[in-house]
Amino acid sequence: MPTGAESAYGINVFEQVVQSRGMVLAVLVLLIVMSVVSWFVIGFKAYAFRRVRRETQSFIETFWRSDSLDAVWGASEGVPHCPVARVFRAAYAELSRVKGGTATNPATVAGSYGFENIERALRRAGQDETTRLERMVPFLATTGSAAPFIGLFGTVWGIMNAFAYISPDRPILETVTPHIAQALVATAIGLLAAIPAVMAFNWFNSRIRVFHVEMENFSIDFLNILKRHFFRE
Repeated sequence: MPTGAESAYGINVFEQVVQSRGMVLAVLVLLIVMSVVSWFVIGFKAYAFRRVRRETQSFIETFWRSDSLDAVWGASEGVPHCPVARVFRAAYAELSRVKGGTATNPATVAGSYGFENIERALRRAGQDETTRLERMVPFLATTGSAAPFIGLFGTVWGIMNAFAYISPDRPILETVTPHIAQALVATAIGLLAAIPAVMAFNWFNSRIRVFHVEMENFSIDFLNILKRHFFRE
Protein backbone atom coordinates (compact mmCIF):
# COMPACT_ATOMS: atom_id res chain seq x y z
CA MET A 1 0.00 0.00 0.00
CA PRO A 2 1.38 3.45 -0.86
CA THR A 3 1.94 5.85 2.01
CA GLY A 4 0.26 9.23 2.25
CA ALA A 5 3.43 10.96 1.10
CA GLU A 6 3.74 8.68 -1.93
CA SER A 7 0.10 9.33 -2.82
CA ALA A 8 0.62 13.07 -2.49
CA TYR A 9 3.86 13.37 -4.42
CA GLY A 10 3.92 10.35 -6.73
CA ILE A 11 3.17 10.87 -10.43
CA ASN A 12 0.56 8.70 -12.10
CA VAL A 13 1.58 8.70 -15.76
CA PHE A 14 -1.72 7.23 -16.95
CA GLU A 15 -3.63 9.90 -15.06
CA GLN A 16 -1.46 12.61 -16.57
CA VAL A 17 -2.18 11.27 -20.07
CA VAL A 18 -5.93 11.14 -19.43
CA GLN A 19 -5.99 14.65 -18.05
CA SER A 20 -4.03 16.11 -20.97
CA ARG A 21 -5.84 18.35 -23.40
CA GLY A 22 -5.38 19.93 -26.81
CA MET A 23 -2.05 19.67 -28.59
CA VAL A 24 -0.36 17.76 -25.75
CA LEU A 25 -3.07 15.10 -25.89
CA ALA A 26 -2.70 14.84 -29.68
CA VAL A 27 1.07 14.39 -29.30
CA LEU A 28 0.60 11.71 -26.65
CA VAL A 29 -1.90 9.82 -28.79
CA LEU A 30 0.45 9.97 -31.78
CA LEU A 31 3.38 8.70 -29.71
CA ILE A 32 1.32 5.87 -28.24
CA VAL A 33 0.18 4.81 -31.71
CA MET A 34 3.77 4.90 -32.98
CA SER A 35 4.90 2.83 -30.02
CA VAL A 36 2.17 0.22 -30.52
CA VAL A 37 2.93 -0.07 -34.24
CA SER A 38 6.65 -0.34 -33.48
CA TRP A 39 6.08 -3.21 -31.06
CA PHE A 40 3.92 -4.94 -33.67
CA VAL A 41 6.70 -4.55 -36.25
CA ILE A 42 9.28 -5.80 -33.74
CA GLY A 43 7.25 -8.91 -32.93
CA PHE A 44 6.36 -9.63 -36.55
CA LYS A 45 9.88 -9.19 -37.91
CA ALA A 46 11.47 -11.14 -35.06
CA TYR A 47 9.18 -14.09 -35.82
CA ALA A 48 9.77 -13.73 -39.57
CA PHE A 49 13.55 -13.60 -39.19
CA ARG A 50 13.59 -16.69 -36.95
CA ARG A 51 11.62 -18.51 -39.63
CA VAL A 52 13.99 -17.27 -42.36
CA ARG A 53 17.00 -18.38 -40.30
CA ARG A 54 15.55 -21.87 -39.80
CA GLU A 55 14.52 -22.34 -43.43
CA THR A 56 17.81 -20.96 -44.77
CA GLN A 57 19.86 -23.42 -42.73
CA SER A 58 17.65 -26.27 -43.87
CA PHE A 59 17.84 -25.30 -47.55
CA ILE A 60 21.60 -24.78 -47.62
CA GLU A 61 22.15 -28.17 -45.99
CA THR A 62 19.84 -29.76 -48.56
CA PHE A 63 21.59 -27.94 -51.40
CA TRP A 64 25.00 -29.35 -50.53
CA ARG A 65 23.64 -32.86 -49.93
CA SER A 66 21.66 -33.07 -53.19
CA ASP A 67 23.03 -34.75 -56.30
CA SER A 68 20.97 -32.80 -58.85
CA LEU A 69 19.48 -29.36 -59.29
CA ASP A 70 16.03 -30.88 -59.72
CA ALA A 71 16.25 -32.25 -56.18
CA VAL A 72 17.28 -28.83 -54.91
CA TRP A 73 14.32 -27.28 -56.76
CA GLY A 74 11.97 -29.68 -55.01
CA ALA A 75 13.50 -28.83 -51.64
CA SER A 76 13.21 -25.10 -52.35
CA GLU A 77 9.44 -25.40 -52.69
CA GLY A 78 9.26 -26.62 -49.10
CA VAL A 79 10.85 -23.45 -47.70
CA PRO A 80 8.68 -20.63 -49.10
CA HIS A 81 10.09 -17.97 -46.78
CA CYS A 82 13.76 -18.68 -47.46
CA PRO A 83 15.43 -15.86 -49.47
CA VAL A 84 18.29 -18.12 -50.57
CA ALA A 85 15.79 -20.62 -51.97
CA ARG A 86 14.02 -17.90 -53.95
CA VAL A 87 17.37 -16.73 -55.31
CA PHE A 88 18.08 -20.30 -56.39
CA ARG A 89 14.70 -20.63 -58.12
CA ALA A 90 15.30 -17.42 -60.07
CA ALA A 91 18.69 -18.69 -61.25
CA TYR A 92 17.34 -22.17 -61.99
CA ALA A 93 14.54 -20.71 -64.12
CA GLU A 94 17.06 -18.65 -66.08
CA LEU A 95 19.31 -21.69 -66.49
CA SER A 96 16.35 -23.66 -67.87
CA ARG A 97 15.70 -20.94 -70.44
CA VAL A 98 19.37 -20.82 -71.42
CA LYS A 99 19.50 -24.61 -71.77
CA GLY A 100 16.37 -24.71 -73.90
CA GLY A 101 13.88 -25.88 -71.30
CA THR A 102 15.98 -28.32 -69.29
CA ALA A 103 18.60 -27.85 -66.60
CA THR A 104 19.35 -31.50 -65.88
CA ASN A 105 22.03 -32.45 -68.39
CA PRO A 106 25.41 -30.73 -68.27
CA ALA A 107 26.58 -29.52 -71.62
CA THR A 108 28.99 -27.03 -73.02
CA VAL A 109 27.46 -23.69 -73.96
CA ALA A 110 29.33 -21.55 -76.42
CA GLY A 111 30.21 -18.10 -75.19
CA SER A 112 29.40 -16.43 -71.88
CA TYR A 113 26.02 -14.92 -72.77
CA GLY A 114 24.00 -17.55 -70.92
CA PHE A 115 26.26 -17.45 -67.87
CA GLU A 116 25.97 -13.68 -67.66
CA ASN A 117 22.18 -13.97 -67.83
CA ILE A 118 22.19 -16.30 -64.84
CA GLU A 119 24.57 -14.02 -62.97
CA ARG A 120 22.24 -11.07 -63.54
CA ALA A 121 19.24 -13.17 -62.44
CA LEU A 122 21.02 -14.03 -59.20
CA ARG A 123 21.95 -10.41 -58.55
CA ARG A 124 18.43 -9.15 -59.27
CA ALA A 125 16.84 -11.84 -57.11
CA GLY A 126 19.23 -11.04 -54.26
CA GLN A 127 18.29 -7.37 -54.43
CA ASP A 128 14.58 -8.25 -54.42
CA GLU A 129 15.02 -10.49 -51.39
CA THR A 130 16.97 -7.84 -49.50
CA THR A 131 14.17 -5.37 -50.20
CA ARG A 132 11.64 -7.93 -48.97
CA LEU A 133 13.59 -8.44 -45.74
CA GLU A 134 13.72 -4.67 -45.16
CA ARG A 135 9.95 -4.22 -45.32
CA MET A 136 8.53 -2.35 -42.29
CA VAL A 137 11.98 -2.00 -40.71
CA PRO A 138 12.36 1.67 -41.80
CA PHE A 139 9.33 2.52 -39.64
CA LEU A 140 11.42 1.65 -36.61
CA ALA A 141 14.09 4.11 -37.73
CA THR A 142 11.42 6.76 -38.23
CA THR A 143 10.03 6.15 -34.75
CA GLY A 144 13.48 6.13 -33.19
CA SER A 145 14.51 9.41 -34.76
CA ALA A 146 11.20 11.31 -34.69
CA ALA A 147 9.52 10.23 -31.44
CA PRO A 148 11.86 12.13 -29.06
CA PHE A 149 11.38 15.34 -31.04
CA ILE A 150 7.62 14.86 -31.21
CA GLY A 151 7.60 14.34 -27.44
CA LEU A 152 9.77 17.43 -26.95
CA PHE A 153 7.38 19.45 -29.10
CA GLY A 154 4.50 18.32 -26.88
CA THR A 155 6.46 19.26 -23.78
CA VAL A 156 7.32 22.74 -25.05
CA TRP A 157 3.73 23.34 -26.12
CA GLY A 158 2.42 22.14 -22.76
CA ILE A 159 4.83 24.34 -20.79
CA MET A 160 3.79 27.38 -22.84
CA ASN A 161 0.15 26.61 -22.13
CA ALA A 162 0.91 26.11 -18.42
CA PHE A 163 1.73 29.79 -18.05
CA ALA A 164 -1.79 30.63 -19.21
CA TYR A 165 -3.12 29.16 -15.94
CA ILE A 166 -1.10 31.51 -13.74
CA SER A 167 -3.43 33.48 -11.50
CA PRO A 168 -2.45 36.26 -9.08
CA ASP A 169 -4.97 34.87 -6.58
CA ARG A 170 -3.37 31.38 -6.38
CA PRO A 171 0.15 30.09 -5.75
CA ILE A 172 2.14 29.66 -8.97
CA LEU A 173 3.25 26.12 -8.16
CA GLU A 174 -0.30 25.02 -7.45
CA THR A 175 -1.56 26.21 -10.82
CA VAL A 176 1.41 25.55 -13.08
CA THR A 177 2.95 22.32 -11.75
CA PRO A 178 0.17 19.90 -12.86
CA HIS A 179 0.28 21.21 -16.42
CA ILE A 180 4.08 21.07 -16.56
CA ALA A 181 3.92 17.46 -15.32
CA GLN A 182 1.50 16.60 -18.12
CA ALA A 183 3.80 18.29 -20.62
CA LEU A 184 6.89 16.42 -19.41
CA VAL A 185 5.08 13.10 -19.82
CA ALA A 186 5.17 13.73 -23.60
CA THR A 187 8.97 13.65 -23.60
CA ALA A 188 9.00 10.53 -21.44
CA ILE A 189 6.62 8.68 -23.75
CA GLY A 190 8.61 9.86 -26.78
CA LEU A 191 11.75 8.29 -25.32
CA LEU A 192 9.80 5.18 -24.34
CA ALA A 193 8.71 4.77 -27.96
CA ALA A 194 12.11 5.61 -29.45
CA ILE A 195 14.50 3.49 -27.37
CA PRO A 196 13.13 0.00 -28.23
CA ALA A 197 12.57 1.07 -31.84
CA VAL A 198 16.22 2.10 -32.27
CA MET A 199 17.50 -1.07 -30.58
CA ALA A 200 15.28 -3.27 -32.74
CA PHE A 201 16.20 -1.38 -35.91
CA ASN A 202 19.91 -1.93 -35.30
CA TRP A 203 19.38 -5.62 -34.53
CA PHE A 204 17.20 -6.20 -37.61
CA ASN A 205 19.72 -4.38 -39.80
CA SER A 206 22.46 -6.67 -38.56
CA ARG A 207 20.32 -9.73 -39.36
CA ILE A 208 19.53 -8.37 -42.84
CA ARG A 209 23.24 -7.91 -43.51
CA VAL A 210 23.84 -11.53 -42.50
CA PHE A 211 21.07 -12.76 -44.82
CA HIS A 212 22.43 -10.59 -47.63
CA VAL A 213 25.92 -12.04 -47.21
CA GLU A 214 24.46 -15.55 -47.22
CA MET A 215 22.68 -14.85 -50.51
CA GLU A 216 25.86 -13.44 -52.03
CA ASN A 217 27.91 -16.43 -50.86
CA PHE A 218 25.31 -18.83 -52.21
CA SER A 219 25.28 -17.00 -55.55
CA ILE A 220 29.07 -17.29 -55.81
CA ASP A 221 29.00 -21.00 -54.96
CA PHE A 222 26.14 -21.64 -57.37
CA LEU A 223 27.89 -19.83 -60.21
CA ASN A 224 31.04 -21.86 -59.55
CA ILE A 225 29.03 -25.07 -59.81
CA LEU A 226 27.42 -23.94 -63.06
CA LYS A 227 30.79 -22.93 -64.45
CA ARG A 228 32.21 -26.39 -63.76
CA HIS A 229 29.27 -28.46 -64.99
CA PHE A 230 27.21 -26.41 -67.46
CA PHE A 231 29.50 -23.82 -68.99
CA ARG A 232 32.72 -25.63 -69.65
CA GLU A 233 34.86 -23.96 -72.27
